[in-house]
Amino acid sequence: MHKAESYVVGIDLGGTKIAAALFDSKGTVLNRELMETAGARTAEEVVQRMIGMIRSVSEGRPLIGVGLASPGAVNSQDGIVIHGTNLPEWDNVPLKQWMESELGVEVKVVNDANAAAWGEYVRGAGNGSNNMVYVTFSTGIGAGIVMDGELLLGTNSFAGELGHNIIDPNGTECSCGRYGCWEVFASGTAIRDMALRSMESRTSMITELANRSGEKITSRHVFEAMALKDPVAVEVIDRTIHYMAIGLANAVHTFNPDRIVIGGGVSKAGELLFPALREKTEELVMKPYKGTYTIESAGLKDDVGLIGAAALFHTALG
Repeated sequence: MHKAESYVVGIDLGGTKIAAALFDSKGTVLNRELMETAGARTAEEVVQRMIGMIRSVSEGRPLIGVGLASPGAVNSQDGIVIHGTNLPEWDNVPLKQWMESELGVEVKVVNDANAAAWGEYVRGAGNGSNNMVYVTFSTGIGAGIVMDGELLLGTNSFAGELGHNIIDPNGTECSCGRYGCWEVFASGTAIRDMALRSMESRTSMITELANRSGEKITSRHVFEAMALKDPVAVEVIDRTIHYMAIGLANAVHTFNPDRIVIGGGVSKAGELLFPALREKTEELVMKPYKGTYTIESAGLKDDVGLIGAAALFHTALG
């Protein structure tokens, strides 16, 4: 007899859109949908949209589970979003309870950074590693940790918030209300802000590049100007890489990973970033740790949340 096919739905819930996809046992996407969250007035409305999407993409196939990646602080043990962002009433939302009662299948809920980390570990750039640190450098800094093949969640599922490790207590105020967090120094937002401060007294090609594209200045423009040897951009990126490496060295000393996977918008800088970041991190780690890890670019791109959420049922996905 042939083994019955196992199907899982992954959900990637964002502040502006919901993505849903049906996966078979090989991890292949069979069906997918995308829906805007605009217009939803309550948490219940958002949940009902997700339930409708799950039923739509599954097209009657029997599911063995639903994996859900949510922004904000998530209690994964109980499947409750403690605090979310950019969604109506997205505080203390019992996602697991609400969705399981409607769908009749197991629902697993994780923070979106943890979902991305797990996706990269199971099917992306972290595949084959034993201990992996995943860091996404974008508007802020998100992170997820895999230790001995298991997603590290911690007592309340809040583990791995590396972006809010304090690098300099005398640093700039962070969005979290504290001072000197890693993301204040090393995120995409930090790159932009540092460039804007530098350009208060100096001219730079960064402004010209942003104007050409008809956009506000972002970290991408700073990297583009750096490639053209713009002095302001070179200084900003050098300083940012220094702080990125400090955070990664701390992660190496804390978790002793064999692989570090870097995602997020800043990672798209590619060769303008990675060689210098590898060199600086290796310079900063203590001698016993040198050569014990690699730093890789993330592999799953925009589908990382969907894949990671579905892969919470990875035993069913082969």
